[in-house]
Amino acid sequence: MIGPSRHEFIAALSTVLLASLDRPGARGSARPPTRSAGTHPFRIRTVTAGVRLDSAADMRTIESAISFLDRTRKAYADGGYEVQTIRIATQPLTSPARGVAADRLLADIQALDRAASQHGVLVSVGPLVRDDSADPGFPDWVAGLIAATRNVSCSVTVASPGYGIHDRAARVAAAAMAAIAQATPGGEGNFRFAAAANCPAGIPFFPVAYHEGADAFALGLESAPIVTAAFAEARGRRAAQARLKTLLEAELGPVQAIAMAAARREGRRYLGIDASPAPGKDASIGAAVEALTHTPFGGASTLEACATITDVLKGLALRTCGYSGLMLPVLEDPVLARRAAERRFTVRELLLYSSVCGTGLDVVPLPGDAPLDVLAALVGDVAALAVKLHKPLSARLFPIPGKAAGDVVQFTNPFLTDSVVMPAE
Repeated sequence: MIGPSRHEFIAALSTVLLASLDRPGARGSARPPTRSAGTHPFRIRTVTAGVRLDSAADMRTIESAISFLDRTRKAYADGGYEVQTIRIATQPLTSPARGVAADRLLADIQALDRAASQHGVLVSVGPLVRDDSADPGFPDWVAGLIAATRNVSCSVTVASPGYGIHDRAARVAAAAMAAIAQATPGGEGNFRFAAAANCPAGIPFFPVAYHEGADAFALGLESAPIVTAAFAEARGRRAAQARLKTLLEAELGPVQAIAMAAARREGRRYLGIDASPAPGKDASIGAAVEALTHTPFGGASTLEACATITDVLKGLALRTCGYSGLMLPVLEDPVLARRAAERRFTVRELLLYSSVCGTGLDVVPLPGDAPLDVLAALVGDVAALAVKLHKPLSARLFPIPGKAAGDVVQFTNPFLTDSVVMPAE
């Protein structure tokens, strides 16, 4: 069978995207983004509180964290900042192999999810598998967990600094992605699951977030518009770097000051800002890259532009944490989604960009029948990059049930952008 041409792809995608603008979507406590709530050219994507629970049923600690998050969100709102989400990251609630203990943990996490959902709070229970194990029952168990909750995220550790690549865990993580795709409508449950490679505690972004030590908090940003503004008025790479550093430090200095005041007032450790410029539907990092390269994302000089941004993020005169690198989440960014539909880059090229970026393979739409061996190989590639380059990366793959490479795909999650399924290899 001869597949559709590039022009047919683009025409089909454009029709879908235009139609989706009028389609309301809500999943869990998520809400479509709006710029009207803040007076600054960026959002605070998340204030994430890190807590240690006495058990998965420790609601007292959860309620205390929610109260802290509400007060901190108000402090930012008083300063004219929009806080898009508030989140809680717990210590890793490692999954028992099977049996009564696994059933009890699932029930406790469901109760935690209900309590958090009532307050519009998202929760990450960390890596459920941390060693290089291969429990054959885990993929179905975690698929049941994702299907039975609304606001809970989790992960599997597939690489660690002291061990290297977790080969068996990487395959289990890939099998979990396939199982979650089948267990949730449109495969959207994989928005809340990832394979985490070299990811330390204290990352504020989900699904890889988890906590260690005394109570703490960190911030994640949606600051792609700052990057676009810096590059739009700069001539040349060095000028772009200098302008981006100046703008980010000027804009984020007051954000840090509010956080440090909250830390003193609340008696919680402030871990820092994850300076990664997370994109949104109206805040494209793909557009920012194109403002520097003057060519569609995926073309020559894309890699250099990605490295340029990452270099600035790593050198900010601020307290930073987490990835603090460039994120390229295909399904969260309208420009990246469009360029993927135009076949301007492949999954392999996303891996190449990951070598100079800060996240890995993030919300990449793949065929629903992608072989487990291929999914596991992609997870392994991300793990290998993380180990070789000594940095945190993650894989959040999106097999779409019933969809093949080239098919248009639509989502109900308001944070996901309609796109076209990419070939897995």
